[in-house]
Amino acid sequence: WWIIQDTLFRWSPQFLFGWRRFLLRLFGAQIGENVLIRPTARITYPWKVAIGDHSWIGDEVILYSLGEIQIGAHVVISQRAYICTGNHDYTKLNFAISAEPIEIAAEVWIATDTFIAPGVKIGPGCVVGARSSVFEDLPGGKICFGNPAKPRKNRPTSGA
Repeated sequence: WWIIQDTLFRWSPQFLFGWRRFLLRLFGAQIGENVLIRPTARITYPWKVAIGDHSWIGDEVILYSLGEIQIGAHVVISQRAYICTGNHDYTKLNFAISAEPIEIAAEVWIATDTFIAPGVKIGPGCVVGARSSVFEDLPGGKICFGNPAKPRKNRPTSGA
């Protein structure tokens, strides 16, 4: 996978979203319809990633998928976001690696430069503001931001 990612995936022109979906599916990723993934996105283990219909993965996004990553439909993960399922046990001399899944529900927007920690669940319709660090679950229908990210207000709905 890493050879394919560093060549055929990364060198593909921006508009070849179907090609990148094909490559990810070839390596076991579950990719929905009309998913847009930029060629500079990095996915550690595609077979541990599921992305729902009509979602976007922006430039330089990292899906560090030591554990499962579930991304719902109509989700935007903006440039340079880091979705991190891996961790080290700092209580052990060898810093053993562990992995915990991440779940991002439908209609979520993860803004630029956001870090999502292992084991986090983000509820439907949540917006996570730019450069936030998410270490705990975030509820649906809220605008959340900060370090650590916290719910700040309700997300307005347009009714459309």
